[in-house]
Amino acid sequence: MDYNVAVGIEEEFHIVDLATRALVPRAGEVLERLAGGRYAAEMQRSVVESNTLPWHYLADLRKDLTELRARLIEAARPLGLAPIAAGTAPLTDPDGYAFTEGERYGFLRDRYQLIAWQQMVCSMQVHAEVPDRDVAVAVAQRVQPWLPVFLALSVSSPYWMGRDSGYLSSRTIAWQRWPTAGPAGPFANAAEYDQAVADLVRAGAMLDAGMIYFDVRPSAHVPTVELRVCDATPLIEDVILIAGLFRALVIKEAAAAAAGEPLPPVRPALARAAAWRAARYGLEGDLVTVLDPVPVPARERVENLLEELRPILVALGDWPMVRELADAALARGSSAARQRAAYAERGRLADAVDLLVAETASCLGKP
Repeated sequence: MDYNVAVGIEEEFHIVDLATRALVPRAGEVLERLAGGRYAAEMQRSVVESNTLPWHYLADLRKDLTELRARLIEAARPLGLAPIAAGTAPLTDPDGYAFTEGERYGFLRDRYQLIAWQQMVCSMQVHAEVPDRDVAVAVAQRVQPWLPVFLALSVSSPYWMGRDSGYLSSRTIAWQRWPTAGPAGPFANAAEYDQAVADLVRAGAMLDAGMIYFDVRPSAHVPTVELRVCDATPLIEDVILIAGLFRALVIKEAAAAAAGEPLPPVRPALARAAAWRAARYGLEGDLVTVLDPVPVPARERVENLLEELRPILVALGDWPMVRELADAALARGSSAARQRAAYAERGRLADAVDLLVAETASCLGKP
């Protein structure tokens, strides 16, 4: 079993006005104050993306994430702005839609219309190193039973366009409208996967391989398996927890693929139902999986995943940190629940935004 697996993170941040707490299309102004190539624009001009380097130690990953957030916060503050790491911004005015310029974003706007207009969402993606693409395709399918757990740990988007959506991850519901989003497979190998991608391009469902938005996919540009189901997550502690668990799961399933163990059954309808349930109830409710349609408390599913991965986490030296982070996450509950609690105190969405601003910056000054 190969434990020498690097892990990296892509984080997306909404840019909000500190005076009004509303989402604003001013990401370009923030990006102009950042250098070094570790930040990028997204389709909506209210979003900034950051990219860590790949790291073998979670402590190094956390340091990189913290430094990237610190630079982003410092660039935004003089402009009266702040980044928030959340699936959606609680205060969003549809009149503030503004697309980033460029051929790619123009294609997205013109082809997808309503889906693109309402792409006011942010996610967090985890990349775990898998150099062999056949193995990467197998792993992307093998991790599917655990995807509802990762989503539940990250839910941070209860509000949609200024209203409570009734979901803990409204981002998930909006995201699933894309024609290439959701569960994928079955694919016997990378050649079958590549053929499916080529067919989707020919069908006009997407422009190129970078627009494959499957829940988990072999990356289109680096030798990794990429987890894509998570909301952007305000607390770095939860980002590290998800990254540590996902890397260990990838290591486990890569070894299983090499040993010729069979893939889990492909049940797309149940996979979508499992994602819906995780988006609806998150960490505070019950989850189902493609292997088990009986609702089980999300916290129990988290504990099951921890026990499943414990030998690998111990071998990596990650167990003490991941166990501590999981205990803390379960004790405080989801970001979505905390946002609702902040709103409930005075009935002001601005208070939920203030909470997100504070939690996104809470890593600063910590080791």
